[in-house]
Amino acid sequence: MAGSTENILKAAQAGFDAQRDELKAALAVQASAVIHRTANGSSDLDESFGLDRAFRLVFVRCHFSGTTGSAELRIALDAAAGDDFDALLYTIIRAGTGRDVNFRIPAAESAEPSPWTFQAGDAVRVTWTNPAPGSITWGIEVGLALASG
Repeated sequence: MAGSTENILKAAQAGFDAQRDELKAALAVQASAVIHRTANGSSDLDESFGLDRAFRLVFVRCHFSGTTGSAELRIALDAAAGDDFDALLYTIIRAGTGRDVNFRIPAAESAEPSPWTFQAGDAVRVTWTNPAPGSITWGIEVGLALASG
């Protein structure tokens, strides 16, 4: 009888181990998947991007077309904890027609724990003042990945 109980416990433990390994693999795939968010317009760019759980910023891409013109493009944190925690993360000095944005977080900074990880309710806010509203159009794509935090 003791032998069969031991076999049952070994089989149950093997099942738990297999389930743990499958969950670990699924979480690794989920963490590497990039979720794309987009927006476009022809006035000032003022868009926020986030997820309903902790996330990492992976990239910001923006294409501009139309009349010649450029301005600063700002990438900031709009913190769920309140205005006291909002922060300017990065500024691209000249963005606009002929000066598209391709901002990518380096792999070394993207691996967890990443300084580019934000909490549920936080948002990455991208702003750009259009120097020729209605004459310059823009399209933005932001890549976010789920984070463990």
